[in-house]
Amino acid sequence: MDPKEIAKKTGKTAKLYFSTVKEEEKPYNLWRHFDKGLAKDMSLYITGQMYAREKIPHQTRQLVTVAALTVLSKPDELKLHTHAALNVGCTKEEIAEVIFQTSIYGGVPAANTALTVLKEVLEERGEE
Repeated sequence: MDPKEIAKKTGKTAKLYFSTVKEEEKPYNLWRHFDKGLAKDMSLYITGQMYAREKIPHQTRQLVTVAALTVLSKPDELKLHTHAALNVGCTKEEIAEVIFQTSIYGGVPAANTALTVLKEVLEERGEE
């Protein structure tokens, strides 16, 4: 794919997914602090090529991501992708249901952590 096209997709997808995330909470800014070139490469690949793929809808992609991050008990990344899931049109009920479903595989403590993250994100957004 043309590098200019990847850069364009990266910007479009980043805006779609992460426009409601505080700047200091965006991984890209953390990466840039340590290595600007690598941060750009990672962003172009992750956001511009993986997240921008059209094999599955953005809503499905984000619900899968929420499920994986819940089971792995990664609340910081989960917060980021809870914002993204809401930004692409997932409902809080759908996100909660995915979290409840994962309790079977990741355990109730992981699900509780994820539900706490969902509640915090909804409160931040004024949607609770």
